[in-house]
Amino acid sequence: MLINDPCVVSLTWVLADAQGQAIDELTEPLEFFFGGDDLLPKLEEALAGQQAGFETLLHLEPEHAFGDYRAELVCFEDRALFPEGIEEGMQFDGLPEGAQTTGMPPELIYTISEVYPSHVVLDGNHPLAGMALQLQVKVIAVREASEAEVEARSVTDGGAVSVLATAPAPPQLH
Repeated sequence: MLINDPCVVSLTWVLADAQGQAIDELTEPLEFFFGGDDLLPKLEEALAGQQAGFETLLHLEPEHAFGDYRAELVCFEDRALFPEGIEEGMQFDGLPEGAQTTGMPPELIYTISEVYPSHVVLDGNHPLAGMALQLQVKVIAVREASEAEVEARSVTDGGAVSVLATAPAPPQLH
Protein backbone atom coordinates (compact mmCIF):
# COMPACT_ATOMS: atom_id res chain seq x y z
CA MET A 1 0.00 0.00 0.00
CA LEU A 2 1.27 3.47 -0.87
CA ILE A 3 1.36 6.20 1.75
CA ASN A 4 -1.51 8.62 1.04
CA ASP A 5 -3.82 10.76 3.15
CA PRO A 6 -5.47 9.17 5.13
CA CYS A 7 -3.49 6.13 6.23
CA VAL A 8 -1.44 4.92 9.17
CA VAL A 9 2.32 4.38 8.91
CA SER A 10 4.50 2.40 11.31
CA LEU A 11 7.91 4.02 11.65
CA THR A 12 11.26 3.62 13.32
CA TRP A 13 13.79 6.44 13.44
CA VAL A 14 16.94 7.95 14.80
CA LEU A 15 16.72 11.67 15.57
CA ALA A 16 20.02 13.53 15.93
CA ASP A 17 21.24 17.10 16.18
CA ALA A 18 23.03 18.73 13.25
CA GLN A 19 26.36 17.27 14.44
CA GLY A 20 24.96 13.73 14.45
CA GLN A 21 24.58 13.34 18.24
CA ALA A 22 21.57 11.09 18.90
CA ILE A 23 18.63 12.76 20.65
CA ASP A 24 15.95 10.08 20.30
CA GLU A 25 15.78 6.59 18.86
CA LEU A 26 12.62 4.67 18.14
CA THR A 27 13.60 1.03 17.63
CA GLU A 28 10.15 -0.52 18.08
CA PRO A 29 7.78 0.61 15.31
CA LEU A 30 5.16 3.14 16.33
CA GLU A 31 2.04 4.04 14.36
CA PHE A 32 1.28 7.57 13.14
CA PHE A 33 -1.64 9.01 11.23
CA PHE A 34 -0.50 10.31 7.84
CA GLY A 35 -2.37 13.47 6.85
CA GLY A 36 -3.20 14.75 10.31
CA ASP A 37 -1.30 16.17 13.24
CA ASP A 38 0.90 13.20 14.15
CA LEU A 39 3.96 14.07 12.03
CA LEU A 40 5.99 17.08 11.01
CA PRO A 41 4.95 18.40 7.56
CA LYS A 42 8.44 17.88 6.06
CA LEU A 43 8.39 14.25 7.19
CA GLU A 44 4.95 13.75 5.64
CA GLU A 45 6.21 15.35 2.43
CA ALA A 46 9.09 12.84 2.28
CA LEU A 47 6.81 9.86 3.01
CA ALA A 48 4.04 10.70 0.50
CA GLY A 49 3.72 8.05 -2.19
CA GLN A 50 6.24 5.71 -0.56
CA GLN A 51 5.62 2.23 0.85
CA ALA A 52 6.87 -0.18 3.53
CA GLY A 53 10.64 -0.52 3.40
CA PHE A 54 11.26 3.10 2.39
CA GLU A 55 14.16 4.76 4.22
CA THR A 56 15.31 8.37 4.14
CA LEU A 57 17.57 10.82 5.92
CA LEU A 58 16.10 14.30 6.35
CA HIS A 59 17.85 17.48 7.41
CA LEU A 60 15.35 19.73 9.19
CA GLU A 61 16.07 23.38 9.87
CA PRO A 62 14.26 24.86 12.91
CA GLU A 63 11.49 26.36 10.76
CA HIS A 64 10.68 22.86 9.46
CA ALA A 65 10.85 21.22 12.87
CA PHE A 66 10.01 22.97 16.14
CA GLY A 67 10.59 26.61 15.27
CA ASP A 68 13.14 29.13 16.41
CA TYR A 69 13.93 29.50 20.10
CA ARG A 70 11.98 32.46 21.49
CA ALA A 71 13.42 34.11 24.60
CA GLU A 72 10.06 35.80 25.25
CA LEU A 73 8.61 32.38 26.14
CA VAL A 74 10.82 32.16 29.26
CA CYS A 75 9.47 33.48 32.55
CA PHE A 76 10.07 33.41 36.30
CA GLU A 77 7.48 32.37 38.87
CA ASP A 78 7.51 32.30 42.66
CA ARG A 79 8.86 28.99 44.03
CA ALA A 80 5.92 28.84 46.47
CA LEU A 81 3.51 28.18 43.55
CA PHE A 82 5.08 24.76 42.93
CA PRO A 83 4.91 21.51 44.88
CA GLU A 84 7.89 20.19 46.81
CA GLY A 85 10.25 17.96 44.87
CA ILE A 86 10.15 19.77 41.54
CA GLU A 87 13.24 19.36 39.38
CA GLU A 88 14.74 20.75 36.21
CA GLY A 89 13.19 19.07 33.17
CA MET A 90 9.73 18.59 34.70
CA GLN A 91 6.90 19.86 32.54
CA PHE A 92 3.60 21.55 33.33
CA ASP A 93 0.58 22.07 31.13
CA GLY A 94 0.19 25.84 31.37
CA LEU A 95 1.36 28.16 34.11
CA PRO A 96 0.72 27.32 37.78
CA GLU A 97 -2.36 28.67 39.51
CA GLY A 98 -1.54 32.09 40.92
CA ALA A 99 1.14 32.82 38.31
CA GLN A 100 2.15 36.47 38.24
CA THR A 101 3.61 36.51 34.72
CA THR A 102 1.31 38.28 32.30
CA GLY A 103 1.10 37.84 28.56
CA MET A 104 2.42 34.27 28.53
CA PRO A 105 0.38 31.82 26.42
CA PRO A 106 -1.62 29.63 28.82
CA GLU A 107 -1.91 26.71 26.36
CA LEU A 108 1.81 25.88 26.23
CA ILE A 109 3.64 23.09 27.99
CA TYR A 110 6.24 24.76 30.21
CA THR A 111 9.50 23.04 31.12
CA ILE A 112 11.31 23.87 34.35
CA SER A 113 14.76 24.96 33.28
CA GLU A 114 16.06 26.12 36.68
CA VAL A 115 14.94 25.91 40.32
CA TYR A 116 16.04 28.49 42.90
CA PRO A 117 14.95 28.92 46.54
CA SER A 118 12.90 32.01 45.63
CA HIS A 119 11.78 31.32 42.05
CA VAL A 120 11.47 28.83 39.21
CA VAL A 121 12.45 29.48 35.58
CA LEU A 122 9.85 28.19 33.10
CA ASP A 123 10.43 27.76 29.37
CA GLY A 124 7.47 27.57 26.98
CA ASN A 125 9.62 26.63 23.96
CA HIS A 126 9.55 23.08 22.61
CA PRO A 127 12.68 21.33 23.97
CA LEU A 128 14.00 21.03 20.39
CA ALA A 129 13.18 24.63 19.36
CA GLY A 130 16.01 26.40 17.57
CA MET A 131 17.78 23.19 16.63
CA ALA A 132 18.61 21.87 13.18
CA LEU A 133 17.92 18.15 13.20
CA GLN A 134 18.82 15.01 11.26
CA LEU A 135 16.08 12.41 11.03
CA GLN A 136 16.72 8.92 9.69
CA VAL A 137 13.36 7.21 9.16
CA LYS A 138 12.29 3.75 8.04
CA VAL A 139 8.72 2.82 7.08
CA ILE A 140 7.93 -0.58 8.58
CA ALA A 141 4.28 -0.89 7.53
CA VAL A 142 1.39 1.04 5.99
CA ARG A 143 -2.30 0.34 6.63
CA GLU A 144 -5.67 1.94 6.04
CA ALA A 145 -6.80 4.29 8.79
CA SER A 146 -9.87 3.34 10.83
CA GLU A 147 -12.94 5.56 10.82
CA ALA A 148 -12.07 6.75 14.34
CA GLU A 149 -8.52 7.64 13.28
CA VAL A 150 -9.78 9.53 10.22
CA GLU A 151 -12.26 11.44 12.39
CA ALA A 152 -9.60 12.26 15.00
CA ARG A 153 -6.91 12.91 12.32
CA SER A 154 -4.59 11.04 14.68
CA VAL A 155 -3.76 7.56 15.89
CA THR A 156 -5.24 7.22 19.35
CA ASP A 157 -3.09 4.80 21.33
CA GLY A 158 -3.72 5.82 24.89
CA GLY A 159 -1.90 9.11 24.90
CA ALA A 160 1.58 8.42 23.55
CA VAL A 161 2.97 11.67 22.19
CA SER A 162 5.68 11.71 19.57
CA VAL A 163 8.74 13.89 19.67
CA LEU A 164 7.96 14.34 15.96
CA ALA A 165 4.41 15.55 16.42
CA THR A 166 3.54 18.72 14.61
CA ALA A 167 4.83 21.74 16.45
CA PRO A 168 2.02 24.09 17.46
CA ALA A 169 1.91 27.44 15.75
CA PRO A 170 3.99 29.97 17.65
CA PRO A 171 1.77 31.90 20.04
CA GLN A 172 1.25 35.58 19.58
CA LEU A 173 2.48 37.60 22.52
CA HIS A 174 0.93 40.99 23.26
